[in-house]
Amino acid sequence: MASLKETKGRIASVKSTLKITSAMKMVASAKLHKAQNAIANMTPYERKLREMLQLLLATVPAEKRQVPAPENRATLGIVRGGDPSLLGGGPAEQDVFGGGTPAVSTGAGKTIAIVAVASNSSLCGGFNGNVLREVKARINALKAQGCKVEVISVGKRIADPLRKAGYPSPEDWNELVAHSSYAGADDLAKRLQKDFDAGKYDRIELIYNHFVSTATQKVVCETFLPMAPLNVEGGVSREWPEDLIVEPSAEEMLADLMPRVRSLRIYTVILDSLAAEHAARTVAMQTATDNGEDILQELTLEYNKGRQQKITSEILDLVGGSMQ
Repeated sequence: MASLKETKGRIASVKSTLKITSAMKMVASAKLHKAQNAIANMTPYERKLREMLQLLLATVPAEKRQVPAPENRATLGIVRGGDPSLLGGGPAEQDVFGGGTPAVSTGAGKTIAIVAVASNSSLCGGFNGNVLREVKARINALKAQGCKVEVISVGKRIADPLRKAGYPSPEDWNELVAHSSYAGADDLAKRLQKDFDAGKYDRIELIYNHFVSTATQKVVCETFLPMAPLNVEGGVSREWPEDLIVEPSAEEMLADLMPRVRSLRIYTVILDSLAAEHAARTVAMQTATDNGEDILQELTLEYNKGRQQKITSEILDLVGGSMQ
């Protein structure tokens, strides 16, 4: 059994740690509330823009989606190789940017880019570990199909282990997690589109934690490029209403909407991941606080028992000495 002095020291240490975990839980809870509001306000707007984009794509003929000026190809998001179609992907994709695990058209020589989003800091339970496991599993699955894989990491806690595993990020995008902004998301979206148009990647996927609730975060793997059809209302894509007038034109509106939707998707993913991170950290710190309180109760009981035993021993010594 530990001495009373050691037990007392451990009690003081646990109390000090409890103050830290309680404070971290309060901070994470406040950040979670702010992140929840941000993602709740952004999601309907982003969803509506994607629906508008899908309707425009169903309205504008494929041959009119490409503008004459070559410098505007990236703005429109034209698929490389002279194909003016903006859509791609397999039948399993259920959204403009996929949804669920993508059904990849793969083969030897195909290059797939994975954008992995995690956090810059730890103490958030399995938040980072879950993304890392999903990324590694996806890499193995793609390599088994003969694909080449490149990982673009967003967050130090995913960038470091992937670099050690032989998948260094070509650029540092950790600032997107530290200070999330639409401008930063726009830069990343433009970079991804540029590399996709140049033929560097045949497909770009996103892997991140989706915020479901404070207690639940779900790892999502979805397609970013090429875009897949958006299924709405029973799986049937709606047509553009005949009595709706589009000004100045559907083609110009499409050219303006495409980069907005791409950038907004990246920004929404970052916000979603941040909300999931703060939720995971809130739960982790609450669990740590609860465990600390249990340990404190056990140590206090152990200390009281030891103190009582010591007092009893001293009384017995005094009684024994008086009898002699």
